[in-house]
Amino acid sequence: MRTSGAYWRGDEKRPQLQRIYGTAWASKEELDEYLQRLEEAKARDHRRLGKQLELFHISQLVGSGLPLWLPKGAILRETLEQFLRKAQLERGYLPVITPHIGKLDLYITSGHYPYYKDSQYTPIDVDEEQFLLKPMNCPHHIEIYKSSPRSYRDLPLRLAEFGTVYRYEQSGELNGLTRVRGFTVDDSHLFVTPEQLEEEFIGVVALIQHVFQTMGFDDFRARLGTNDPNSDKYAGAPEMWVRGINAIKQAADKVGMKYSIEEGEAAFYGPKLDFIFRDVLKREWQLGTVQVDFLLPERFGLEYIGEDGQPHRPVMIHRAPFGSMERFVGILIEHFNGAFPLWLSPVQVMMVPIADRHIPYAQEAAAKLRAAGFRVEVDTGNERMNKKIRNAQLQKIPYMLVVGDKEAEEGAVAVRTRDNEDRGAMPLVDFLAHMTTLTNSKAQVL
Repeated sequence: MRTSGAYWRGDEKRPQLQRIYGTAWASKEELDEYLQRLEEAKARDHRRLGKQLELFHISQLVGSGLPLWLPKGAILRETLEQFLRKAQLERGYLPVITPHIGKLDLYITSGHYPYYKDSQYTPIDVDEEQFLLKPMNCPHHIEIYKSSPRSYRDLPLRLAEFGTVYRYEQSGELNGLTRVRGFTVDDSHLFVTPEQLEEEFIGVVALIQHVFQTMGFDDFRARLGTNDPNSDKYAGAPEMWVRGINAIKQAADKVGMKYSIEEGEAAFYGPKLDFIFRDVLKREWQLGTVQVDFLLPERFGLEYIGEDGQPHRPVMIHRAPFGSMERFVGILIEHFNGAFPLWLSPVQVMMVPIADRHIPYAQEAAAKLRAAGFRVEVDTGNERMNKKIRNAQLQKIPYMLVVGDKEAEEGAVAVRTRDNEDRGAMPLVDFLAHMTTLTNSKAQVL
């Protein structure tokens, strides 16, 4: 397939060798299918589409792995955030905001430092204290929990934040949005009593399934990641791990969810249930995750006063339905080939006036659509109508609304889709109702 240079055992002081990449299949048909998927993957590459659709930009002056969100990409990302914020508020989550740095002692206590020392940035010296760019949101949410006394009546406490974190990734591992150095996690930490653990875990799984169903992700599997007893990577007493693993099994079994058990895939502080999504090219991506944690509540001395008037230790649930916003958007771009569902499209409608005299009506129609909450642009350029339509289709805008004398007289629009389907003229009010129905239902089709 291809070749590349590689140092012996990854040491640049050793001889450089030639690495050969190959593939083997049981039949010519399987090989052809694989090669076709590779070509399709190149065509769907989110880095190419991100540039074509003006979604994000990587500036070498800003730094590798630190994407800049362009206006259309920011709209896409904010639409996703608004969707999840609404779902969280409906389920009793409370929003919080935490800083981008914290004292090194915070992460030493949690165990993120030195466990992940090699993937974190060098501590910053400030006023004879050391600070670290935030590698995880969990310790900050723990300190919010500790900010006031807690009773069993306060639990479950569900704290949620779109929190930006920073990891040092090797330059050779960076890849557009899917592997970056600064990324935002749709993070939440639930503080629950042991009796509430199963119900809250099931609630989180239901939220993740809701997210997947809304996105049209129906090809996924669940993976229970456990610790490797022979590895020193995992902290906490063995009985903690047994309790956590059993809690996940019981919750998954209760809702009839099938899962595979994979040793060594746990977080350092506890077992987790990961959701592995398979895209249209049959590639697997880890997206949503939910984790059970008995360790950090113990390390930070978390307590709540129980019904018996005595202090008790809460259990933490870590969860992130998207994973990271950057990676999720990168996967979305490739999965939909940049042709997002209507509700997610950064620009939903392009108004195409046939001649300059039709611009006022196009702008009037656009204003009515914007007043209803839709994202609309008007092409006032000098190109011919067919060229304007083609430009909008290349931008994968769902609808082009062509307007001329007849449409202006009748208060109508001539509807074209990005798939070059001509749906003819319809009253603007009817098209607005159609858009509203599709958006409210988060439909995958136009």
